[in-house]
Amino acid sequence: MAITASQVNELRKKTGAGMMDCKKALTEANGDMEKAIELLRKKGASVAAKRAEKSATEGLVLIKVSNDKRSATIVEINCETDFVAKGNDFISFANSVLEKIFSDRPENTEAFLKDTYIKNSLTDLMGKVGEKIEVSRFINENDNNGMFIDYIHMGSKLGVLLKLGNVKDTTDELNSLGRDIAMQVAAMKPICVRRDEVPKSVIDKEIEIYKEIAKKEGKPEQILEKISQGKLNKYYQENCLIEQSFIKDNTKSVGKLIEEYNSKNKSEVNIMHFHRLHLSDENK
Repeated sequence: MAITASQVNELRKKTGAGMMDCKKALTEANGDMEKAIELLRKKGASVAAKRAEKSATEGLVLIKVSNDKRSATIVEINCETDFVAKGNDFISFANSVLEKIFSDRPENTEAFLKDTYIKNSLTDLMGKVGEKIEVSRFINENDNNGMFIDYIHMGSKLGVLLKLGNVKDTTDELNSLGRDIAMQVAAMKPICVRRDEVPKSVIDKEIEIYKEIAKKEGKPEQILEKISQGKLNKYYQENCLIEQSFIKDNTKSVGKLIEEYNSKNKSEVNIMHFHRLHLSDENK
């Protein structure tokens, strides 16, 4: 039977699929709209199977923080190419994923992907763009005594969610300070907040390297420990957030900024932790 332009247009509106894909589906379904929708969905499943081994390293990192700053969600959604990542269909899907995770608070990615709406939306999108799409990871946070502040770097490939603790009032001043610190995390890549959070295995490895370098430089055995401890302090200053020099004023540490805020406002705010998600991260 002849497929009309109005039928193709109706199917496009219902599925978001391309014009040629809609026409082919309708032709194969003999004009049956529901069957055509099913065929397009099967195409999406077929694309997913074909692209299963492909690497999806492009995409978006998105964050949502509640109006009262007491809860937040950070999520990473991936695709194969930057071209798709910048497309309206992918961006719309990614934002719907963020909203649903924020509202539903699923336990983990596996549980989230069992949701029928998300499962179907994911399949439909893969059929439309012809790429592997993944909801790679997300983190939900909630604390009535905390404050969450977000920073998304230009291009949405890097996002930071910072948690401050002992927060009575989520003021604009504190939000501004927190945003500066979140930007610090994005730029300087600290591995933790405080030095006592650095894993012992990492410390032991660093000391081993420092001592080996000092030996090769001909330093006496009896001062190797002193040299390694000095270098370890430098390591802490570079990798622990509160010891890092503030990027906007390197005469102060990040910890000093918090001290000054608390002194001025008679508060006891502290940095609890942060999540730094980048599309190129290996350990997801």
